[in-house]
Amino acid sequence: MPAELRFSDSDSEQHAPESAAPSTLATASWCARQGWPVHPLAAGRKTPAGNCADCRTTPHPPGQCPCIPEGRWCHGFHAATLDQRRISRWWGTHPEFGVGIACGPASLIVIDIDAHPTQPPTRNRILPGIPIGDHIDLTGLANGFHTLAVLAALRGRRSPADDDTTLRVRTPSGGLHVWYRIADNRRWRCSSGSSQGAALAWQVDVRAHGGYIVAPGTTTRDGTYSPIDAVRVPAALPPWLAQELERTGHLPSASIPAPRPVPPRARQAVSAAGGGRDRTDRLLLSVLAPVEECGQLAEGAGFSDALNRAAYTLGGLVAAGRLTEDEARNALTEAAAAARPGQERRAAQIIVSGLTAGRQHPLHLGRGPR
Repeated sequence: MPAELRFSDSDSEQHAPESAAPSTLATASWCARQGWPVHPLAAGRKTPAGNCADCRTTPHPPGQCPCIPEGRWCHGFHAATLDQRRISRWWGTHPEFGVGIACGPASLIVIDIDAHPTQPPTRNRILPGIPIGDHIDLTGLANGFHTLAVLAALRGRRSPADDDTTLRVRTPSGGLHVWYRIADNRRWRCSSGSSQGAALAWQVDVRAHGGYIVAPGTTTRDGTYSPIDAVRVPAALPPWLAQELERTGHLPSASIPAPRPVPPRARQAVSAAGGGRDRTDRLLLSVLAPVEECGQLAEGAGFSDALNRAAYTLGGLVAAGRLTEDEARNALTEAAAAARPGQERRAAQIIVSGLTAGRQHPLHLGRGPR
């Protein structure tokens, strides 16, 4: 990579939205005609419309829910459909709903480039698995546009952010969704650019099997997801980018189920705990498991409750001296990022609240909370 590579604010400059956004029904119908199954998003938000009362009060796997076969939108992207009659009923009755697309059934993989004003991580986390020496000048590196540019420069390729052969959608926050078509049957998986698990680059998320993407033309309270240029059809995933995704762990074995990995910090968190380490380790992994499992379900499917319970329990372990505050917070943060990429702020609030409450009730292994 050339040492003189520089970055500028123009790389993430937000484009103005199109002057007239189509109706949500027209958007949903158009997407379905492309072969992209759609599902409703909550009015003004980028999260799925809420489940029915029964699904909210009695959590259960989407595959065991009677709502989806009966034509209701419970369980987010699991309810996504190509049925134009169902689409007309959903968005005809609720034109305020946004439009989400289930990436896996649509054979789509979307590179979600963020431009959040946060401090860059250490050099070893900018491009996971690729060392960046101190002689490389990273002055000005501040967002996902920059990290993706570094990766593309290393490979002698054009950054996906500049790929005008495929559908690109500007997000209200100034980020960019770069859409690609999966030409084979490989089931790429989602990731968050802030995760220490599978990650392509810092501030670059991947939306694929087991996730969804906001449809072009959808408007939230923050603005409109606006296509740029004239291309409206996703191009095939470039081979070089497929190689990078495979290198960074986005392609689980086809013969082995691929649950989201327990965050590495979950195992590291007990390294200084002293006696009873194995027992604490098993408990920690067990506590984090429900949070990780939320990554296989639609957004809103019990995530807040699972994270709050885990934080409360780890708060008890902190109070009992089994974990430090930082160890508990890091483990929870990693689990939440893997399950709900892009919701770090919401997760952080839940973690702080749960840990604070849990610290009032020390959890002594073998004797329970006292």
